Amino acid sequence: MDTNEKVVRDFCAAFSRRDIDELLTFFSDDAIYHNIPMAPAKGTDEIRATLEMFVPGSPEISFELLNVAAAGPVVFTERIDRMTIAGNKVAAPVCGVFEILDGKIAAWRDYFDMQQFLGG
Repeated sequence: MDTNEKVVRDFCAAFSRRDIDELLTFFSDDAIYHNIPMAPAKGTDEIRATLEMFVPGSPEISFELLNVAAAGPVVFTERIDRMTIAGNKVAAPVCGVFEILDGKIAAWRDYFDMQQFLGG
């Protein structure tokens, strides 16, 4: 398995532990996390704030990886993200693009339908 792919697979698996401090160890200090329907989070402080919006409130989180493709520093994922948002269980299809530099996530962009996360 490609080293960059392993970083992404390990990161996605770590979500099930719901430990924001652990999740932040996967990012470079100047990383960008962009949920495409929203403004990007730049740096680990903003990424922490974004993760704190949904990780603590969901008693269970899982990222089911359907397909993964890696080419150089870029890793694409097709996933089903399962979590609880505002008391509603959600299983939403997501496509994610990760850029890995020196073993850390330098950029993470997720593409999804926000209405599915909002229960619409």
